[in-house]
Amino acid sequence: MSTAETEQSLRDEIARLKIQLDSQSDATPAPPQDALPLSSSPSHALLLLSDSALPLGSFAFSSGLESYLAHHPSRSPPPIQPFLSLALQTLATTTLPYLLAAYRDPTRLQELDDTLDACILCHVTRRASTAQGRALLMVWERAFCNTVEAGNEEKKILAALSAELKKASLPKTSSLDVGDGDTAVWGHFAPVWAVVTRALDVPIGNSAQVFLLNHAKAVLSAAVRASVLGPYQAQAVLGSGWLREEMARLLRENWEVKVEEAGQGVPAMDLWVGRHELLYSRIFNS
Repeated sequence: MSTAETEQSLRDEIARLKIQLDSQSDATPAPPQDALPLSSSPSHALLLLSDSALPLGSFAFSSGLESYLAHHPSRSPPPIQPFLSLALQTLATTTLPYLLAAYRDPTRLQELDDTLDACILCHVTRRASTAQGRALLMVWERAFCNTVEAGNEEKKILAALSAELKKASLPKTSSLDVGDGDTAVWGHFAPVWAVVTRALDVPIGNSAQVFLLNHAKAVLSAAVRASVLGPYQAQAVLGSGWLREEMARLLRENWEVKVEEAGQGVPAMDLWVGRHELLYSRIFNS
């Protein structure tokens, strides 16, 4: 076979392979429209909600880090990434399904709020969740509410939740204080966050992503104040590809998880968080 014939044979083979690849790409189904919808240009509301200065009280809690350090004494501070990974996994498996469910159907807000309260086993986690949720509801009423039109459905739902919380004359400490057939309101953080972000037209993917990111920032802030790492090291972790991939993985794995399937993925985390109030000395709230 001559050189010219060989070159022509190669060109024909390349053309055949290109046609085959084009036909396969045309047959590949498009990803579902609601699969992790993330906006490439964040809205003004999303930037405000991701701000560390948002007065939610998140940085008053260590999310179990202080107790974890007390139960793992060592001469040198342990690496933060393993604990941060466990903290994010706990949030994603126990709380993220409630956020996604409340965003997809805001009318279930009070039902999901009551169910989440019944399913949180650790009382310290319950207190932190309700404290941050009620703080967010207050921020919504005093700062964001007037930016949303009067006929907004989520605005009405949040107003009803706020009215129920204010109407409760006797503060309850657990779901056991509620009578049969009653639906209590507690103001847990995740479902309130979901409805607030939906009211502000934040896409569901961005809502879940910032929810995880804010938790990571709170844990890293606690690590800085506990002298586990410095502020520049904390920013390096926040900006790392590892954290982006970890959050993306948790979002993918828990995107379709129903609230009935939600559960503690890291049982030791409940022990660390629950024993925090038993520490001899502590710098964070329990």
